[in-house]
Amino acid sequence: MMILSGDPPRSRVLSLILVAIVVVLALTPFLFPGAKPLNVAAKICIFAALVASYDLLLGYTGTVSFAHTMFYGIGSYAVAIALYGMGPSWAAIAAGIAIGLPLAALLALGIGLFSLRVEAIFFAMITLAVASAFLVLASQLSWLTGGEDGRSFSLPELLRPGTVFVKDFFGVRINGRTLTYYIILVGCAGMILALLRVVNSPFGRVLQAVRENRFRAEALGYRTVFHLTYANVIAALVAAAAGVLNAMWLRYAGPDTSLSFSIMLDILLMVVIGGMGTIYGAIIGATIFILAQNYLQALMGAASEATAAVGLPLLPNLLHPDRWLLWLGLLFVASVYFFPTGIVGRLRGAPKPAE
Repeated sequence: MMILSGDPPRSRVLSLILVAIVVVLALTPFLFPGAKPLNVAAKICIFAALVASYDLLLGYTGTVSFAHTMFYGIGSYAVAIALYGMGPSWAAIAAGIAIGLPLAALLALGIGLFSLRVEAIFFAMITLAVASAFLVLASQLSWLTGGEDGRSFSLPELLRPGTVFVKDFFGVRINGRTLTYYIILVGCAGMILALLRVVNSPFGRVLQAVRENRFRAEALGYRTVFHLTYANVIAALVAAAAGVLNAMWLRYAGPDTSLSFSIMLDILLMVVIGGMGTIYGAIIGATIFILAQNYLQALMGAASEATAAVGLPLLPNLLHPDRWLLWLGLLFVASVYFFPTGIVGRLRGAPKPAE
């Protein structure tokens, strides 16, 4: 990462955490056999790229946008509609990508040119209105998008779970599902590395200057609207590509999985937890949040049973699995309180040990 972007983690602990996450994700099919661990790992990869693309806007330009899930949904629906209409073929995937990514870029360009001249809450409200309109449109055009039911489709034979490449590789079956996972892993890693390169380029430095003082950047001769629009287009392209990968993994695209406003809230939480304006924070934030989403309820169930067996009062009810959202919210509040600059910001700002 340092060679490609010139921006090392700048913390030994952060470096170890990032290496551990990448290694575990790379070896997940072999370390944790089963459908759920692989689903969780794929979701971490996809959301790490998605959150990193949003961090380009929020962390590096200070722009709050609520339309990011719209671009994510465009990528998902484009490949889903192509595979549904053209059948399970590589040509359909290529067609979905060729339609979805340029469409997301054009919409981002239009929103940027017409809306980024206004600032702060006004731009956020404009993006929220556009995203809401797109969600309603996707739900109403049932002949194209499947409406509320969405679109299910089949993948090319090479990517299907029934296609077995190796029956027994250290006790693990290598099939089309495994290949799909590694396509997602490599694709998301490539997008994150590309975003690191962008934010550490001269263009990225201008974005940070705009974030710190827009009027001063304009006084220095920078066309701030152009730079902000360009950043919006890059973020939209990465979000749409992440949507393509998500649809391919789920073999489905629908409003709840691609356009829901709750996804936008999750992205915001991941950016804040990991650390805004770092890109690295997207990896850590996505990992922590998605692991909590999938395993916190089970851990609370075990803790509730253990405290009940010991006979402790109140704790079994407080730790009941049905209250996992409460504890997830408390976890977020604690992370903001103890890590106001995010986990990456805290680790980078930690004093070095004495030699």
